[in-house]
Amino acid sequence: MDLKSKITTGLKQAMKDKAADRLATLRLISAAIKDREIAMRGEGKEEGVSEADVTAILAKMVKQRQESARTYEEGGRLDLAERELNEITVIEEFLPRQLDDGEVEAAIVAAMEEVGASSIRDMGKVMGALKSGYAGQMDFGAVGPMVKDRLAASG
Repeated sequence: MDLKSKITTGLKQAMKDKAADRLATLRLISAAIKDREIAMRGEGKEEGVSEADVTAILAKMVKQRQESARTYEEGGRLDLAERELNEITVIEEFLPRQLDDGEVEAAIVAAMEEVGASSIRDMGKVMGALKSGYAGQMDFGAVGPMVKDRLAASG
């Protein structure tokens, strides 16, 4: 079952269960996907969103909520921070499993070999390869410095 179908099934189940918070989050996900489909049609791409597009949308939604939760916590609004964290939990159900540190290291090495990276100038190529192959499976904000350190050591 593709990701969009899983989200639709989850949406229907949340309606049956009368799970208001979960339903609201799933509706936000569905709306974000529809917005992306509309934008793609405007760009002349009629095929719709791919699995990678949906994964990227979900990853972006998680990142936005993490930033919002942090801001709310700093502002002393723990109730709002908790709501953001609950939304993250629902969104992450549809994302692929996060890679552990060893798997991230292996992915970086494989991406460097794949693009033939030899110096820091190749960082964009390596990050591009990682983003296309591992969208939603790693935190690219944390991976960037790791790639940079590896490239600096090899170049």
